[in-house]
Amino acid sequence: MNILVTGGAGFIGSTIADAYIQAGHNVVVIDNLSTGRIENVPTASSFYQMDIRDDDVYDIIHQHEIQVINHHAAQIDVRRSVLDPKYDLSVNVLGTINLIEAGIRQGITRMIFASTGGAIYGEQDYFPADEAHPTNPCSPYGITKLTVEKYLHYYRLEKNLTYTVLRYTNVYGPRQNPHGEAGVVAIFCDKMLKGGEAVINGDGMQTRDYVFVDDVVAANLLALTMDGTDTFNVCTGIESTVVDIFRHLNHALDAPVPERYGPAKPGEQRRSVCTSGKINGALGWTPRMQLGDGLARTLQYFREKLSV
Repeated sequence: MNILVTGGAGFIGSTIADAYIQAGHNVVVIDNLSTGRIENVPTASSFYQMDIRDDDVYDIIHQHEIQVINHHAAQIDVRRSVLDPKYDLSVNVLGTINLIEAGIRQGITRMIFASTGGAIYGEQDYFPADEAHPTNPCSPYGITKLTVEKYLHYYRLEKNLTYTVLRYTNVYGPRQNPHGEAGVVAIFCDKMLKGGEAVINGDGMQTRDYVFVDDVVAANLLALTMDGTDTFNVCTGIESTVVDIFRHLNHALDAPVPERYGPAKPGEQRRSVCTSGKINGALGWTPRMQLGDGLARTLQYFREKLSV
């Protein structure tokens, strides 16, 4: 199968691209390298440094006879989306529409879209959230992800586009960037190993649903095999606090660091956790990585990276 992976130089996208190649698929990667890293791009893929808003996207899709688009390129910085919602809209909505139009013109058979669980549901009405939970995003980033989901529905009705939406919770693992709008796992790993101060915001009791990147990859492999169109949470269904994450990582260090607390972030969501029952029933997916093991593997990745 000929697959285009957008954002394939990033943390999640590159790991998926690797898995697709290992499964025997031909992979093309598009990434503008604004946050992705060229060293993440699989050597067996065809790589194009390009923005998804560029008109030349169609030429790449046509040249490689792309059948499936796996769409991970995005503006993912929630804080930047608040400061500059027009830019967030330009990349996440207009860029995606450009990609969809190019794919439909080529005659793609499926689109896999990386959406978000926590940011789309907003402050939850019940726990854990299933896919039927009300969608009340509290940031422009969450709004753009939901908007793309609505556009995909439109293109299915009008252009017969088949798609899979995967709503990730908090993904962590090797290759995650510890800078910018990074996940707390990557930030803590980087700070702890460099002897910096890993600060817990507020009381640290805010919860998230942390899912390991390899489990996310497994969902993206299964999405290639499904028929029809659907939307799935990709999550563990387990709430873990920021303090839990800090203490797991601290325990795995050779020299533990002090547990320090700082001011709470204004407007930070207090609890977020989803359920994966739907994707388990439809595709047989279930998260396999235990949090402690996943955190240890992630910390080891950062340790090895620092020693190079």
